[in-house]
Amino acid sequence: MSGPSEGTLRDTVALVAGATRGAGRGIAVELGAAGATVYVTGRTTRERRSEYDRPETIEDTADLVTAAGGRGVAVPTDHLVPAEVESLVARIADEQGRLDVLVNDIWGAENLFEWDTPLWEHDLDNGRRMLRLAVETHAITSHHALPLLLRRPGGLVVEMTDGTADYNRDTYRVSFFYDLAKSSVLRMAFALGHELGPRGATAVALTPGWMRSEIMLDAFGVTEENWHDAEEREPHFAISETPFYVGRAVAALAADPGRARWNGQSLSSGQLARVYGFTDRDGSRPDAWRYLVEVQDKGKPADTTGYR
Repeated sequence: MSGPSEGTLRDTVALVAGATRGAGRGIAVELGAAGATVYVTGRTTRERRSEYDRPETIEDTADLVTAAGGRGVAVPTDHLVPAEVESLVARIADEQGRLDVLVNDIWGAENLFEWDTPLWEHDLDNGRRMLRLAVETHAITSHHALPLLLRRPGGLVVEMTDGTADYNRDTYRVSFFYDLAKSSVLRMAFALGHELGPRGATAVALTPGWMRSEIMLDAFGVTEENWHDAEEREPHFAISETPFYVGRAVAALAADPGRARWNGQSLSSGQLARVYGFTDRDGSRPDAWRYLVEVQDKGKPADTTGYR
């Protein structure tokens, strides 16, 4: 199947924090495709851009959610400002009376990390801001949103990161600050699992694979329509996936009445596709993290046979 059927999440209220583009947008749209009401947040609106200075906006994401079959609500929010997050949650409480799914996808640090640069050479201000954007935002958002989520049993919290717990445990990820940021989010899900589980909710960490986000496609000079052309430059890009693949993973979790079995765990889009049976938009089922370990990191030539 492609993903949860239309209407599966018709009575579900979700907040996707950091939904302007990339995984956040894909998650919001797929929750909408299953019928959910989805509040989407970010700093880039049709009137104002964040430091990314990119064209994607939260209003565009909300429109895509509605077009997919749900109800998208765009709320401009800087998740480093507690008062703005508090106001956001108060609005959801006032308009819906509950929150069923919280997705912490705030990141905003693509332009801040330096590849293979040791701590003492990395720009310190950029590194510190990366930690604030990637870690502090998640904590602020959960602090304000979880009391609303806990009003009803069965709530789901998804902490979005890069890399599974197993992979990140054994692999140096980019640089000190990037490694610390992504590993911290994994630990957040573990800790929230201990705090939410006894209270009837579920928390997980979730990672996409090599994702064809808007920024990634631009970096390779391709579009979603001709993305295979990027394989000439990077053959391993053949394992990549759309942002909607991890979106279907979140929708599948939200629709699963037995999702508590995943509480506190680190999950990936490819792993959950095998369990729930969904596919990416092209009908493929890429398993990027298994591919990285078994093919790319071992220096083998690109060959996705058995991994898509």
